Amino acid sequence: MFAKEIYISRRKQLAGLVKSGIILLPGNGESPMNYPDNTYHFRQDSSFLYFFGLDQPDLAGVIDADSGEEILFGNDVDLDDIIWMGPQESMASRAERVGVARSQPFGRLGDYLREAIGMGRRIHFLPPYRGEGKIMLAALTGIAVERQKEMASLELIRAVVSLRSIKDSLEIEEIEKACATGYKMHVKAMKMAQPGVWEQKITGRIEGIAASGGGQISFPVILSQNGDTLHNHDHSQILEKGRLLIVDAGAESLLHYASDFTRTTPVGGKFSPRQREIYNIVLAANNRATELIRPGVTYLSVHLEAARVIAAGLKEAGLMKGDVDEAVAAGAHALFFPHGLGHMMGLDVHDMEDLGQIHVGFDEEIRPSTQFGTRSLRLGRRLQPGFVITNEPGIYFIPALIDQWRTAKINDAFINFDKVEQYKGFGGIRLEDDILVTPEGSRILGKRVPIDPEEVEKTVAG
Repeated sequence: MFAKEIYISRRKQLAGLVKSGIILLPGNGESPMNYPDNTYHFRQDSSFLYFFGLDQPDLAGVIDADSGEEILFGNDVDLDDIIWMGPQESMASRAERVGVARSQPFGRLGDYLREAIGMGRRIHFLPPYRGEGKIMLAALTGIAVERQKEMASLELIRAVVSLRSIKDSLEIEEIEKACATGYKMHVKAMKMAQPGVWEQKITGRIEGIAASGGGQISFPVILSQNGDTLHNHDHSQILEKGRLLIVDAGAESLLHYASDFTRTTPVGGKFSPRQREIYNIVLAANNRATELIRPGVTYLSVHLEAARVIAAGLKEAGLMKGDVDEAVAAGAHALFFPHGLGHMMGLDVHDMEDLGQIHVGFDEEIRPSTQFGTRSLRLGRRLQPGFVITNEPGIYFIPALIDQWRTAKINDAFINFDKVEQYKGFGGIRLEDDILVTPEGSRILGKRVPIDPEEVEKTVAG
């Protein structure tokens, strides 16, 4: 936990932004895997963590935006709990640790909210994302599950986004810790990228590194030789010499801040000339994006510049043709780069995605695109100092997408389909760094995982 003054300040700012009504911030409960007492590893709700800091299940916090009163709801343990769990901190002590004056048993939360509702007061809540959370919210407020998303408080969503988007120095320090663990994960994966190794063995090793760093993985590991599937969680293959291994993985710090890196490694440690050519195009797009990231720049414009670098490189390689700017405007690059350049990152690897990407990554000035590829961009708005974002361009050769575009003659003025056919089975290449937007520009967070092709080859060779 941070010092309690951090959480006091955050809650005060939140109440000032919401101005009136009751702010309800429930934490998460345990989630069973296959029977009630056998649960998944507990992960607290990120917004509850941000404002109340406590990393235990079955808690909820309320803030009266009018009076400033704060209450933490949760239950003290009984002797049976102590037998299995050991001595536990009292609710009063937990509340005091985060600067909350009052604590109440969890069962009184419903009475508190019903009394407020009876007085005509608004209950502000964020969109729930777990089934049990939705059921609990329905019981507490009377709002049916199917109506909760539309009834969530836009005022509260915008307030939370405005506060959580800007990372302070303590948060950056936590992200750097997660990046240090992420670095170890990716270097280990590179060294294990040898013919005959089972993908799952590498996955297990790097998940273990995340756990040994004190946290856990920040999202399910993406690791596959079939890199043309963007989020490939199948780890069943045996590595084959000459293929490319994509690893997209990150860790959480003890306080649950995330890292998120991607590297692409030649199995056996040597890029073929064709692989190196495509790899260097992606690397050029990554480096160009990093150069452009600074306050006041829209991330949409950075995404489009990365797309131009990719289109120009593919044109030089004979895979695209025509005017590069026209090709990008038409979306022709998306045959090879069908996703966005990056996203916000913090307590969530896709930071605050549960609040709605439209509120996190866009605003009244910059709206999401409807064009294939660019419509998958999660962050388009103007960058501000304190934003932590990912920079992850890629090039992929997706057989089904190639076939569809060729048959329908989509963007055939800009794509040499005959040559593209020769790249089926190539897989994909993605290179991702985590970036802090600074007042002067930007900097890569953590020690940069080997990325130059020669450095990657040396790392695989040990």
